[in-house]
Amino acid sequence: MIPKWYHHVMAFTVRTDEALESALNSLSASEGISRQEVVRRAILERYERSEHGGRVADSSSRMMTRWHDVLERLGKA
Repeated sequence: MIPKWYHHVMAFTVRTDEALESALNSLSASEGISRQEVVRRAILERYERSEHGGRVADSSSRMMTRWHDVLERLGKA
């Protein structure tokens, strides 16, 4: 059994190819941050974008329910 703390504090290896190495090195140099920070930011940005889509879908659904009659009338105009 793997202890829970292991998943929060241990490093892991990412296998890359030439294209990814090149992009990673370029971003690291141009932004003045470590390669690890480039990967960290990319993962967090992707996570935030995926969460945003869900929030937009939920909000759209609520607004469609709330304003359905108005939207229906505007569609007929």
